[in-house]
Amino acid sequence: MAKSDVIQLPEKGTELFDTSEKVFPDVKAEPGESAYTFMHTVPYEGSVGLVNLLTTTRVQRKGFKTHLVLYGPGVLMASGSRGFPKVGDEAFPGHMAINNQLQTFMDEGGTIYACRFASGALYGFPEDLMMKGVKPFHPLDVLDAALTAWRDKAFQLNTWTV
Repeated sequence: MAKSDVIQLPEKGTELFDTSEKVFPDVKAEPGESAYTFMHTVPYEGSVGLVNLLTTTRVQRKGFKTHLVLYGPGVLMASGSRGFPKVGDEAFPGHMAINNQLQTFMDEGGTIYACRFASGALYGFPEDLMMKGVKPFHPLDVLDAALTAWRDKAFQLNTWTV
């Protein structure tokens, strides 16, 4: 196509992709199955954190007993003091997306853990400032959570950003 050719913009609502075809089966959890998501990511430094939270919520909605393990900079996702100009205020659409998704995840039965070492030693972020419902844990529990997931034959999603 020549650069001088004019491309018509499709009208709003025009389907551009075939979304009816799924290649893989729609897997649902069998009784007793669980899943763990381990997140070591900086909140709001890109879409990775939010996308992985949406994926974790989707896994939970498929029937898995789901655990979210936040460590390293991931603990900052669980800040209960985020907002502007007041705690909980959304300064612009999407500003509170991570907190809102974490709350949805917990409201729907998910469990969230946050590493005390990362909170205190790395970020000076006291556990009292975490969102209500987030369970602080010992730093040695990062490995033991992964080993627990392995023993339980649980699905694991491990995400890192640096």
